[in-house]
Amino acid sequence: MTRLTRRFLYILVAIGTTLLIGTVGFSIIGGYHPFDAFYITLTTMTTVGYGDSFSRAGRIFNAFLIIIGVTTIFIAMGAMTQTIIELEFGDAIGKRRNKRMIDKLKDHFIICGYGRVGRGAAAELQRAGVPFVVVDIDPERVEPAILAGMLAVAADSTRDETLRQVGIDRARGLVAALSTDADNLFVLLSAKGLNPKIYVATRAAEEGAEEKMRRAGADAVFAPYSITGHRLAQSLLRPHVVQFLDFTTNDIGMDITIEQVRVSETCEVVSKTIREMQLRRNVGVIVMAIRRADGRMIFNPPADTAVEAGDFLIVMGRQGDLTTLEALLADPGGTRR
Repeated sequence: MTRLTRRFLYILVAIGTTLLIGTVGFSIIGGYHPFDAFYITLTTMTTVGYGDSFSRAGRIFNAFLIIIGVTTIFIAMGAMTQTIIELEFGDAIGKRRNKRMIDKLKDHFIICGYGRVGRGAAAELQRAGVPFVVVDIDPERVEPAILAGMLAVAADSTRDETLRQVGIDRARGLVAALSTDADNLFVLLSAKGLNPKIYVATRAAEEGAEEKMRRAGADAVFAPYSITGHRLAQSLLRPHVVQFLDFTTNDIGMDITIEQVRVSETCEVVSKTIREMQLRRNVGVIVMAIRRADGRMIFNPPADTAVEAGDFLIVMGRQGDLTTLEALLADPGGTRR
């Protein structure tokens, strides 16, 4: 049931209840026929009135009915007026508000498609608290996203104009989660053409599409069916490993997260080794890997591995400790706990 339908239902219930109370009251107190009692109640609520021949008890009841009835009518008229204004101008006002919010976005993410994959990506970005906008051609899919507190627009994400409207030139990354590989490939090519530096992650449903996506410039390609099958098999062969990954990658109530933290060029830990940094003792995080600026990945780095500017530390720890580490690596004046 939509909000407008509920509003009309409440109005009808309020008017009907007032009419029922008045009809029953006049029938009992004044001894009127039910139709005459209904008519008197209706003229009272609409402030028409044709005089009265009520007893003292009838006039007392009529006084209360005037207050209740007239108030109900005024509230109903106000609600109906508001509804009409929303129907006439609500879409235009909402679109202008969305446009203003989108124009203010910077370093945000764009999710193209709000199906099952898009909803999962949007939920994760919302949980992370980062700015993003959802684009889907189906208004019935966009409405739940808006109700969930997300910034969303109903438009065709395969069009360059749509991508420009959602700030593709200022965006940090894009998720292509449309229903077909052809549409995702189209979005990928358009996004890279409008913003060559944007990071694009896309889904690939058909076999062989993954390689094509990478050749077209996708930074990350995920095949949901292949990944699901792999995880199912892993849950049988290595259930404890899968459980550990769930603990660190899903929001299941544990305050443990795997995060990537960039080493700033000016922070105090540049050129220090992992042993010298003592991150586990002083900050409370574990360094699982280091991604060098040239793209090389060092897994389980030895204690004598030096950290250089531009590296990304892949670390695991509690959210508060990760925040402390981010401040330490970004600010030369950061302090350790």
